[in-house]
Amino acid sequence: MKPALIFLGLFLSVLHHCAAQSCVNETFSGDKLYASCSSLPYLNASLHWNYYPSNGTVDVAYRALQISAGWVAWAINPNGSGMIGANAFLAFPGSNGSVTVYTTQFSSYGVQPSDVKDENLTFAVYSREGEYSDGYYTIYATLELPRNDTKQNTVWQASTTFTNGVPYGHPGGDHYLSKTSLDFLTGQLV
Repeated sequence: MKPALIFLGLFLSVLHHCAAQSCVNETFSGDKLYASCSSLPYLNASLHWNYYPSNGTVDVAYRALQISAGWVAWAINPNGSGMIGANAFLAFPGSNGSVTVYTTQFSSYGVQPSDVKDENLTFAVYSREGEYSDGYYTIYATLELPRNDTKQNTVWQASTTFTNGVPYGHPGGDHYLSKTSLDFLTGQLV
């Protein structure tokens, strides 16, 4: 019995290590390259980035598995660890068939469809775009890290529900767990 438990433990450790490294092999359109990446622990998502310490900015590519009729979101929460206070990038199918990327802020759990709008975030966003390919949405953005702090609380989501043409609502389960703290300098998830 002990050898089987040891084998199972080693197998799970290797499996976890492989899953954690899976983002390394991802490629992006336009030959975009990123020095760092993290396979996020929920919702089949990964985050890739280049951090520029000279000006406190970061180029990010957030990638998540989703059907083309769904939506994905990635956010930084400068003041908390969950949705309330999150400054989000939402990618979803636009009315013209291309991917639309909104930036929006979430100030409460009682979000109404009219609250999901394209607006400025509490930190500078220099560029944003999105694409859908091979079953994945990818959000590309260049942004200023809040307070020039490399340690940021991040939140991500995915769903297929819309109201009035904008992403609205998501299921429970892992969707409530899809948050972590990330150090953009060291790459450590906390």
